Amino acid sequence: MARKAKTNGDGDAIRDVLVVGGGPAGSTAALAFARQGRTVTLLAAERPKADGRTVALMRPALNFLDDLGAWGALDERSAPLERLVIIDDTGSLFRPPPTTFTAREIQLDQFGKNIEASVLAEGLAAAAASEPGVRMITGRAVSASDEGSFARVETEDGTVIRARLLVAADGRRSLLREAAGIDVREWTYPQAAVTAIFAHDRPHDETSTEFHTRTGPFTLVPLPGRRSSLVWLTEPRHAERLLAESDADFARTVERQAHSMLGAMRLDGPRGSVPMGGIAVTPFGRNRTAVIGEAAHVFPPIGAQGLNLGLSDVRALVAAAERFDDPGCDDALSAYDADRRKEVTARTTFVDVLNRSLLTALLPVDLARGFGLLALGSVGALRRMAMKRGLGAGAYGNRS
Repeated sequence: MARKAKTNGDGDAIRDVLVVGGGPAGSTAALAFARQGRTVTLLAAERPKADGRTVALMRPALNFLDDLGAWGALDERSAPLERLVIIDDTGSLFRPPPTTFTAREIQLDQFGKNIEASVLAEGLAAAAASEPGVRMITGRAVSASDEGSFARVETEDGTVIRARLLVAADGRRSLLREAAGIDVREWTYPQAAVTAIFAHDRPHDETSTEFHTRTGPFTLVPLPGRRSSLVWLTEPRHAERLLAESDADFARTVERQAHSMLGAMRLDGPRGSVPMGGIAVTPFGRNRTAVIGEAAHVFPPIGAQGLNLGLSDVRALVAAAERFDDPGCDDALSAYDADRRKEVTARTTFVDVLNRSLLTALLPVDLARGFGLLALGSVGALRRMAMKRGLGAGAYGNRS
């Protein structure tokens, strides 16, 4: 006998927006659309456990979350990022001196803040849940379809939700993206990202340090106190060996790789590993569905682009929808696609080229990368332009 579908608790009412996915991008989208006056449902599965990952949120993302009233309670659990140092540790014949980027040089007190990913996810989910315009449903979508004037989603327990706009925040294997017929291009890298959190003897001085190695960047990012998060892009087999080491041996390995710049290191949280790959989509919206976050773009964690780009997706989608009574109409989705295509393509290409340049020992590639870093370190105007472009729109204003 066929299972009888359950309604969403609103009878035959059609919601303005259904967000599928309860990560930071999804929770923020639900909150932002509710603040726009839309009726919103957020369908989210239980969030995964902490795995040592953190998120470096740049100023535009922080300003956006602050405008939504979602950042204040999280601020004390984050650490400011005032400087970024890039060190060539590839062993190349041409190794430029370290390149330092300082927020003060572009009249900012900080580039942004770093926070544990699980803490951010919980905080933004709580902000969305407390918003009167957001209805929370726990579960997973199993089907989605465009019904003309609205979209229909059914969950694993048979609940049916109808909405004018579906926001696919359901990750790189997005069901909603596939159901909407949005094309996706995927690729892989011979790398895995090892993540962990460490305590250390020396202060980090609010400085994020990125060592460029032959397997990818090895990055230490400040956390509150004498603690830092690690993102180490390395060969998959090496990542497996690192995860198999004892806590003490793993800490010593990381300390050596960091040239003891932070003194003795001790594991201070969980560790994990994520295989590296990328995705790109065309278009960003179709058939009453808009993709955001990792449903729209995935690339290696270089330059703190991932979630910052995802929150830019949310800003752009909300702004595009604001012009129309029907937030999922073709014109709204076309405006969203036009807004995101250029920025996402540019940043995806930049990260891809930089990452691949580290994986080759070809002298011309090494020279090009080395001279690029040397120019950034030596030419103030070029360095300041790079910092401003890296932060993007929304980085400035009367913010602390």
